[in-house]
Amino acid sequence: MARSVNRVILLGNLGRDAELTYTPSGQALSKVSLATSRSWKDQTSGEMQEETDWPNRAIWGKTADKPNH
Repeated sequence: MARSVNRVILLGNLGRDAELTYTPSGQALSKVSLATSRSWKDQTSGEMQEETDWPNRAIWGKTADKPNH
């Protein structure tokens, strides 16, 4: 069976401050809620439409433990 890697890049705005916690073994875990929006022109009415999704993501390890700048 062929192996593949899927990569997704999400661009958006944080919905709230990240929640930084640590596992019992000391590994950093940061939980974030990201607002991603898309807009399009409705073919029937001709009006602009917008939809926002709120995917929740977990960031592990050194990336999660970096301070905000």
